Amino acid sequence: MPAFHEILFPLDIALKSAGGPERRTEVVTFGSGREARNARWAHSRRRYDAGYGVKSLQALQAVVAFFEERRGQLYGFRWRDRLDHSSAAAGAPLSPLDQGIGTGDGATATFQLVKTYGAGFAPYAREIAKPVDGSVRVAVGGSELAGTAFNCDAATGRVTFVSGHIPAAGAAITAGFLFDVPVRFDTDYLEVDLSAFAAGAIPKIPLVEIKV
Repeated sequence: MPAFHEILFPLDIALKSAGGPERRTEVVTFGSGREARNARWAHSRRRYDAGYGVKSLQALQAVVAFFEERRGQLYGFRWRDRLDHSSAAAGAPLSPLDQGIGTGDGATATFQLVKTYGAGFAPYAREIAKPVDGSVRVAVGGSELAGTAFNCDAATGRVTFVSGHIPAAGAAITAGFLFDVPVRFDTDYLEVDLSAFAAGAIPKIPLVEIKV
């Protein structure tokens, strides 16, 4: 497993970042103009640039300290994607009915948190490995469970039902949660030009999603 620090990148800097999901698609164009397209990756990978959030010398110093403690690309960390960090639909409150995470069989006790995108053609299920600790709400068969009926590992996103609360066969299991993205710096060199920064230039701080 890659080295990972369970620490969140400074939220005030992440707020004004840029970035989003990336996919790898191979496109072959034939002489007729028709195309053949093949997905090289089964899952998307997110990339961000945190430099847009650096607006002061203090913020820049904080990023340098964070970068040094992570040893550049060596250690991963949590990143709060301000566009996509909740199981709920945009603008909606968190609900234990937000996302389906499985169906009970009367024996299985552990289920992975997932968030599904789309519904009509080819929904994409994204595994959520870094939920925000204490934010996870779970329901079985449409009824919310007390927090004592299950445990959620904030480092893996796995929900485990305790004895006596394992979902019955056929019962729909849903969850609502906030989550972070596991990332690392995508460079071992953080270039800092104070003269350019004073003139309004924005340093580039690339981040890339990792699998944990």
